[in-house]
Amino acid sequence: MNEFWGNVSWRVADFFFPERQPGPWWALAGRALLLGFIGAYGWQFHRMTMMQLSDTMGESPLHSVHLVFHEAGHVIFSWFGDFMHVLGGSLLQVLMPFIWFVAARFWGKDAFAGALCLWLMGHSLVDVAPYINDARSLQLMLLGGGTGREVEGHDWEYLLTAMNVLHKDVFIARWVLSAGRWVMALSLVWAAAVLVAQFRARLDGGDQEGPLAA
Repeated sequence: MNEFWGNVSWRVADFFFPERQPGPWWALAGRALLLGFIGAYGWQFHRMTMMQLSDTMGESPLHSVHLVFHEAGHVIFSWFGDFMHVLGGSLLQVLMPFIWFVAARFWGKDAFAGALCLWLMGHSLVDVAPYINDARSLQLMLLGGGTGREVEGHDWEYLLTAMNVLHKDVFIARWVLSAGRWVMALSLVWAAAVLVAQFRARLDGGDQEGPLAA
C-alpha cells in the first residue's frame, strides 16, 4: 500500500514539476517578470462584474487573439453540421490554449509554459461568458458592428435555444465565468510554484549540467 501511494505521489509530483534543467538566471528573472505582469494584468478580470466585462472585454488585447481562433472554429467545425458550426467558434478559442498546454507540458516538459497556456484558456472562458450572458438580451456589440438584436441573434442565442436552455443564459454564463477565473488563478499558482522550484534548483545545482527537478 505504501508503495502504491508512493508511486501515485511521484506521478503527481512529476506532472506538476517535470524533471527539467532550469534555465539561466536571466531566463528565470524574465519568467518572474512575465508572471508578475500576467498576474497584474489578469487581476482586473477577477474583480469586474459581468456587465463591466460585457462593456470592456472587446477592448482587451487578448480578445483579438481569441477572435482569430473563434472565427477559424466556425470554418473548421462547419463540416459537422449547423450546431457544431455555430459552437465551433467558442469551442476552438477555448481548445487552442489547451492544445498549447498539452504541447508545452508533455512535449516540451515545460510546466511553467504549460501553466501560462492554461491561464490563457481560463481567460478565453472569461471572454466567452459575456457572450453567453447576452443570449436573451442581445445587446452585445458583435464583430460586424451591430448588436445581436439588430442582426437577429448570435451564436449563443442559437445554441441555448437549440438546447432549450435559453432561459438559463445568465446562470450558465456565471458558471463559465467562475470556471475561467478559477483556471486563471490556479494556473498562476502552479506557474509560481514551478518558478520557485526552478530558482531553488538553480541555487542548489549552480552551473552543473544534468537534469534537475523543476
